[in-house]
Amino acid sequence: MTENAERSDRPEGWQPLRGVKVLDFSLLLPGPFATVALGDLGADVIKVEPPGGDAAREFRFPLFKMANRNKRSIILDLKRPEAMRVVERLTRGVDVAIEGFRPGVTERIGIDFASLSKINPRLIYCSLSGYGQNGPERLVPGHDLNYLSAAGAMVLCGHWLEPPRRSGLPVADLAAGAYAVIAILSAMHERERTGKGVYLDLSLAEAAMSFTAARHGFELDHVSREHLWPTNDLFDVADGAIALGIVEEKFWTNFVAAAHDLAPDLADDIYATETQRRQHGDALSRRMREVLRARTMDDWMARFNQHDVPAQRVLTPTQTAESPQVKAREMVMERDGERHIPFPVWADGRRGAALHRVAPPAGADASAILADFDFTGEEIAELQNAGVLGAQTSNEARRIS
Repeated sequence: MTENAERSDRPEGWQPLRGVKVLDFSLLLPGPFATVALGDLGADVIKVEPPGGDAAREFRFPLFKMANRNKRSIILDLKRPEAMRVVERLTRGVDVAIEGFRPGVTERIGIDFASLSKINPRLIYCSLSGYGQNGPERLVPGHDLNYLSAAGAMVLCGHWLEPPRRSGLPVADLAAGAYAVIAILSAMHERERTGKGVYLDLSLAEAAMSFTAARHGFELDHVSREHLWPTNDLFDVADGAIALGIVEEKFWTNFVAAAHDLAPDLADDIYATETQRRQHGDALSRRMREVLRARTMDDWMARFNQHDVPAQRVLTPTQTAESPQVKAREMVMERDGERHIPFPVWADGRRGAALHRVAPPAGADASAILADFDFTGEEIAELQNAGVLGAQTSNEARRIS
């Protein structure tokens, strides 16, 4: 069979990381978002949870399910010395370890890079923390909003007529997780040449800072909307909301044509150039809002499609999952009554990645994982009796801090 034939016949999806083993000590979102991408692409991700499981299991929204599909779960009480016996054997057989504790915690419990790389010199070890492993803020607690603020992101307006507001998406968490995947895969490539592992230190604030710099650089010391266009925004229509992406001159011309019968004044010289539209941006934004509210979504979308205006209905996630475009791209996969969007890529003309399993119950795969790493049935029973594998409940303390 040729290579191309093999690529075209992959019922389990594109799995380029098959054979890669990942030891995941991380909790909540940044680390799990990184490892779920690796799992979607074929890696065997072993999620090590504290007694009681990852705290994200208790969230009201489905973050845990979305960030922990395609993984296996084992509970380890890392505060017990006997747990290191398990960690050591797992470490010998994995390619990657990732953790998201505050700096210093992994050293206290013996799962830091220095300790694990002695066991496996080829180990790629990734730490994700709020502000990095060194510096005066290394131990400062935080969540996504804190890191965005530290990154300078919260002085960037998101809408022309409004002050800066946070996004509904956890940008710093997701940025750090995405950068972690890039760094891990880069380290794996380097290891092919050197034979050695590497320690990766990523900061959520710095990941957000990188995104902020891509938008505005570092020469900004005030609240700004300089990166915005008054015509590129969300607008209410008579029965919903619509996103207009009017940036280039041709799209403004097209919009004016689409709305001409309702608002011929938009063709006035006062709005003839981008400079003038910015200069009179507040008045223009308010006038556009007035005009757009006069017609329904269907009316506007028909006009915009006719005149080639970049417009999109503001959809809910439910509507997005059912949209013809998403269905044509096979982005949403279903298993055990859950819908997911595994790593969103096409490879060789087919939907890549796969949904092999939904997020497991806490500790559900302990025996199978240990058996894979050559623990005998007697050894597994001893660990269970010693309490090393923890109780599989959600009422105990969940995380080390």
